[in-house]
Amino acid sequence: MDGEDRGVCGVAVSTPLYVQLRPDGDMPSVTGLAPFRAVVIVDAIVTPQWQRAVSESLVRSGCLWMIAWGIDSSSWDDSVDCANLGAFDYREIPDETFVMTSWHHDKPLSEAFDFCKRCAEHPTVALATTVLLHISLENREQEICRLFSEAGAS
Repeated sequence: MDGEDRGVCGVAVSTPLYVQLRPDGDMPSVTGLAPFRAVVIVDAIVTPQWQRAVSESLVRSGCLWMIAWGIDSSSWDDSVDCANLGAFDYREIPDETFVMTSWHHDKPLSEAFDFCKRCAEHPTVALATTVLLHISLENREQEICRLFSEAGAS
């Protein structure tokens, strides 16, 4: 995908950034991309402690839309929600820092990508980019970026 595409809901989706993260690896800094949406593609089993640390890192880095797909995707939805609440000591979260979340269980990855491109728009903040956070032992950058590029094309 070159440049910018606009989905059905008007979401501007530029060329995504692919980041492979090995289970138990350190989350690279993506703060410079804030505010952003992230598709967390979970192809490996992780510990709850590591998942919590990655979720907290996403929230601190400026992720305002997290879409989870893959192994235990619903737990990622919950983990990022908890990280967002924890960042504000479980008090009211200002609209401009509220992290929207969704999970896509038993659906093809292309459907999660389509959702990202068509509907993952924050209600108060324009999102700068999309991070494809691939939690996996193997790098599948070309395949995943191709699937993202093709999602929603019809």
